[in-house]
This record gives sequence, C-alpha cells and structure tokens, in this order.
Amino acid sequence: MILLKLLFIMETLQFCFAYKILLVFPIPGGSHAILGEGYVRHLVEAGHEVTYITPLPRLKAMPNLRQIDVSANFELSLLDIINVEKLMKKEVDLKNLFHFKELMLTFANATITNPNVRKIMDDPKEKFDAVIVEWLYTEVYSGFSSLFGCPLIWSSSMDPHTMVLWLIDEAPNAAYTPDIICPENLLNFWQRVKNLWILLQRMLLLWSKLSKETSIYNEGFGPSADKRGVKLSPLTEVMYNGSLMLGNSHVSLGQAMTLPQNYKPILGYHIPETIPDLPKNLQQIMDNATHGVIYFSMGSMLKSKTIPLEIKKGLLAMFGELKQTVLWKFEEELSDLPKNVHIVQWAPQQSILAHSNCFLFITHGGLLSLTEAIHFGVPVIGVPMFADQFSNIDRAVGKGFAKRVDLDWDFVTNVKNAIDDMTADSRYRDTANELSFIYHNRVASPGAELVHWVEHVVLTRGAPHLRSPAIDVPFYQKLYLDLAAIIVAVIVTLMIVVQRIRRKKVNQRKQKKN
Repeated sequence: MILLKLLFIMETLQFCFAYKILLVFPIPGGSHAILGEGYVRHLVEAGHEVTYITPLPRLKAMPNLRQIDVSANFELSLLDIINVEKLMKKEVDLKNLFHFKELMLTFANATITNPNVRKIMDDPKEKFDAVIVEWLYTEVYSGFSSLFGCPLIWSSSMDPHTMVLWLIDEAPNAAYTPDIICPENLLNFWQRVKNLWILLQRMLLLWSKLSKETSIYNEGFGPSADKRGVKLSPLTEVMYNGSLMLGNSHVSLGQAMTLPQNYKPILGYHIPETIPDLPKNLQQIMDNATHGVIYFSMGSMLKSKTIPLEIKKGLLAMFGELKQTVLWKFEEELSDLPKNVHIVQWAPQQSILAHSNCFLFITHGGLLSLTEAIHFGVPVIGVPMFADQFSNIDRAVGKGFAKRVDLDWDFVTNVKNAIDDMTADSRYRDTANELSFIYHNRVASPGAELVHWVEHVVLTRGAPHLRSPAIDVPFYQKLYLDLAAIIVAVIVTLMIVVQRIRRKKVNQRKQKKN
C-alpha cells in the first residue's frame, strides 16, 4: 500500500513544474506596480519562484518571492510635475512621445545599472526559465532574455497598438485600426490620414532613438555578459524574439482587431477572485447610502489636492446638493464638508466598486480603473488628463457606459449635468452590466490564462510554433514592392522596346522615300 502511494506521488510530480521567473516592472508608478503585483500573485500561487524588479517592494515576504529594489527610479519620475492645475493651464505637455521615450530610456538605464540589479546580472549562478518584461516605449529590457539565455515574454499595459504589435507581428492596418490616441472609429478620410500620420510618427520615434537605445543596451548588459561568458545578442535581434505578449486588454473594453497567435489578452488579471471586505467605517457609509454612492478618484498619480481651489470649493458645494452619498479619494483633510460627502485618503477601490450601492464612478480614465468599473458593472464619468486616458474614455463613451467631462473652468457645472443625465437614464448602467457579462464570460479567468501561457512558453522552449511569420518578412515584401518593381521594370522595358521598334520602322520608311 505504501509502495502504491509512493508511485502515485512520483507519477503526480511528473506533471508539477516550478519555474524560476524574472519579472521586470521598473516604472515608478502605482498602476504599474499593481500590474506587476498581479503577475507575482498568480505565479507564486502556482508554485513558481519569482524574482521581481520593482521600485515599490511593498509585498509581504513570501517563500517563493525575491524583490529587487529599484526605488531610486522615483528620483527620475514625473510625479512632481503631474499636477492637475498645471495640466489645465497647459504648463505641462505629456503628449510629446519623443520626450516620453527619453524618460523611459532614462528609467531603463537607471534600472540596469542599479547595484541591486547588477548583482543578479553579474552572478553566473543566477538562472531563469523565462523573463517577463513590462513594455513601455523601450525595448532595452529585452536584454535580460539574452543575458540569461531564456525566453522573453512581453507585458503590455494597454490595448494592443502599433508599437507593441510590430515586436511580435506587424503594425496593424492604419486604414481601419485606430491608434491608442485616436478615436475608436475611423469614420472619414481625414481621420484615416491622421491615423496614418501617427503611424509614421511611431516609426520615426523608433528609428530616431534606436542609436541611443542600442548604446544603453550594450553598455548596460555588455559587461555582465562578459562576466557570465555569454554572447550578447544585438538589440535589433533580441527585441523581436519575444515568445509571447500578454496584453492588459479584452474586447469588452477595447476594440475587436486582428491579433497574432502569440498575443494573449488577460485584462483584469490584477483583480483578485476574492475581493477584500470594506473597512467598517466605509461599509457602514455605503450600507446606509439610501440613494446610492458616487465614488470620485483621480487615481494614484494625479492628486486631487492639486485641483484649483475654486473648482474644489465648487465641487463640494455641488456634491452637497445631491441626494446621493459621495466618497472622494482626497489626499488631505477638507473643512466644512457637506453631510453626504466623505473624504478618504486611501480608498479600497475594488471593494467600493463591488458594493451594490455604488452606482457611479468619476475617474481620470486610467485603464485599470475602467477595467474595475466593467468588472463590477459600474458606469463612469471620465475626466481624462494625459496619456491614453483620452482614448480610454472616448472608447468607453462609444461603448455606451460612460460620459466624458474635460477638466476646465466649467467643470463643476458639466459634472453636475453628467450626474443628472446618468442618474435619470438607466441605459448607462444597463450597458455597463452587459459589458461586464462579456468581460466575465471567458473560457478561463485572466489569471489562469496568465499562468498557463507563461508555463506553456517554458515547456515549449520559447513557443516558436506561435511565432508570426510576418516578423521575418521585410516590409517591401509585405507590400509586394518587389513585385511592383518587377512589373514596372517589365513595362518600362516593353515601352523602350516598342519605342525602338517604332523608331526603326520610321527610319526605314524615311530611307525608302529617299
């Protein structure tokens, strides 16, 4: 009997795999940390050993988790200039992708030269079965894959777009696939022209910074490669060697588009299956909200305290006139609060949205916030401020569960009108619930998909069977420019031959006349 048990255990262990995963999420921002921690949670729970490069090493100690501290990246961040009032007055431009690319390269250089990171890079005993890298306007981190000789998995934090898709396949067709900063539907000629122009800008951005990116890559990974006795692959080669891209996207919130086999949408993986209970004070407030709760949060990077004083006072006065209860995530205490307005310096957002009395969410339009809104079926008033927030909100408006209100000097009036409209019209809530059903109705949960595909990449030694052939085809062949050149050459040759024949006949006629 004991022998049979031992045989059963040994047989079972054949199907149990524990891998060593390097997880690189070095961007100093709360939302990026949330996405990174989602990977950690799922992979550690699946029994894998995770080494996590992060500027926010805030996770509790786990047996299979090692956190590599790169919090020095905060010294280089934009957090001090992301100010609501400055954005309103257009004193800060966060739409310039060339400046943003420079910042991401600065982060990349700081990360791979950080002493804590260099310890694992230089140590020949450090080995990994796969490296998962957050992509954000740089491919430098792909060097970890070449350094450790393991498969590369990209993680994209937003809807699929040109700059991530051409790493694993090709740029989507600009005639019908809008960029992340464009309106969802390309309805007319000029919208398509604008979208094509943005695509060309993306290509220019890639090539204009490639020399600097290559320099950072070689100087950062080269010495470690020499110490480990490995040959470092060129950046222009390894950046296209991604086995997989795990995308924080799903058709319920994004757009239906053609995607390669090695792009896997896992939107919502950061949301745990069991939502934590609310603190007692918030639970009581929300339970007693007879007319429902409006939750107002500008996210982790934008601080509500930087909203101009005039607008803050106007919002408090307007909220005080509502019959609903208002929960406002605010970083400091406010005096003379109306009875129905409650300030919370820290808000358990998922737990608030999960409460049945939460009927409206006023948000900056970050993708994580919109994901959580759809997860729990809560309609949205979007107040976009920078980056992809504008297109996120516009897409939500197009899907029918949101209204957009820009933060200007008429903001208070416009928000009041939006609240009145969405309170009176049940279609916003109905649409949010319909999309929530689509979001949840999947073959497997996003967390299970995440773990499955990471394991699949390791088990199949990089999943080459998922690789798109488009990645190896030059652009001139994709556009049949070589064929076009041959056709043009043949036509030109025939025209020349015909012209010479005609000239010859003309000359012969002239000779006969003479």
